Amino acid sequence: MEPILVITNMPDRSAAMSLARTLVEERLAACVNVLADCTSVYRWDGKSETTAEVPVLIKTVEQHYARLEQVIKSLHPYELPEIIAVPISNGLPSYLKWIENETLDFGTPTPDVK
Repeated sequence: MEPILVITNMPDRSAAMSLARTLVEERLAACVNVLADCTSVYRWDGKSETTAEVPVLIKTVEQHYARLEQVIKSLHPYELPEIIAVPISNGLPSYLKWIENETLDFGTPTPDVK
């Protein structure tokens, strides 16, 4: 299983926490970091926009990306949400194994990672 980092932004902390809990409870993510609010500057419909957002970092595996994307889109209020997946090419082996173990089977407890 290939570990990936999925990045998205939510419009507020409540929406970000709801997404994080859903992804972890459904075992689509091993861990979700809800970061501090930030300011995003971007072009939309031909004009410059500035919006407060909450960045969300999702640790999962490539095999769950399609379903994870569906869940993000279903919970996201934006017409075009940012959803970016970045491969994790290196990392602490036991941490990467933990990501894999925590996303293996939906609803099945995983063995302890040593």
